[in-house]
Order: sequence, then C-alpha cells, then structure tokens
Amino acid sequence: MKKIIYFIIFIFIFSGCLARPATKGVGLSSSSYSTNNIVKIAKKHFGKPYRYGATGPNSFDCSGFVYAVHKTVGVNIPRTSLAQSKIEGRKLSKNQLREGDMVFFDTSLKGHVNHSGIYLGAGKFIHASSGRAYSVTISDMNGWYKNKFRWGKHINANK
Repeated sequence: MKKIIYFIIFIFIFSGCLARPATKGVGLSSSSYSTNNIVKIAKKHFGKPYRYGATGPNSFDCSGFVYAVHKTVGVNIPRTSLAQSKIEGRKLSKNQLREGDMVFFDTSLKGHVNHSGIYLGAGKFIHASSGRAYSVTISDMNGWYKNKFRWGKHINANK
C-alpha cells in the first residue's frame, strides 16, 4: 500500500504541469507588456501556495503561474508547460536568457518539458514549485534544475 501511495505522490509531483488542455497561439492584447512588468508581477506572487491546476490569483501550478503572469500584462500564451515551450520563436540557451523570459524544464528526465517558470537574471528563476517549497519560489538554475533545463523563450513585444 505504501508503494502505491509513494507512486501516486511521485506522479503528482512530476507531472503536475503537464496534463491540462493547451490553447494555441501567442498574442499581445495590450501595451502593458515589458519584461520589467513580467518580473514585477511574478514577484508579487512569491510565497503563494502551489495547487495542481490552479491559475491564481491565490494559488498556482507551474504553468498556471506563467500563464497568469503573462495574462496580467495582456500576453496570451498557452496554458500548459509543454504547449508554452512550443510557442513561436527560437529556443534560447542559458547564456542567451534575459530577465522576463520563459524557462522550460524536464524535471522527470523523460524527454519532454513538464515544468515552466520566469527567468529573473543571474541564474535565478521564479516558479510555482510542487517540490519542497510547495509555493511560488525562486530557484537557482545551477542547483537541482541544472541538468533539467531544456530551453527558454522570449516573447517579442513588437508582434
């Protein structure tokens, strides 16, 4: 029985941002977009609890957090981490990231993106973590996430 419970917990933690329907396309519906606004809004949610399937304003899952922050500034992005990782644009390596870029990870190391966050600069990113913090937190990309990072994406505000 314990093995089943541990397995369910494992699946819940490592697939929490993957299994929701995606929407297509990225669009800007207002002129309030800027990387400063993205970071400022993201940081306002620091410490809010993680909840599977949540898009705020009081709790989030990882892709729901990225989705909600962008929606606040008028940027329409897909809802899931995997779909967010497939938006139009060039894949960015760690050294190409700029503050406010979306970052994507394969935390289960199964060959597909299942986690997303927002890059803050200096190797840090903010995200809704289903791990130890179980909240919106700031993590170091060179720590536990180092070998799980896949790429980043920058939203072009001039679209």
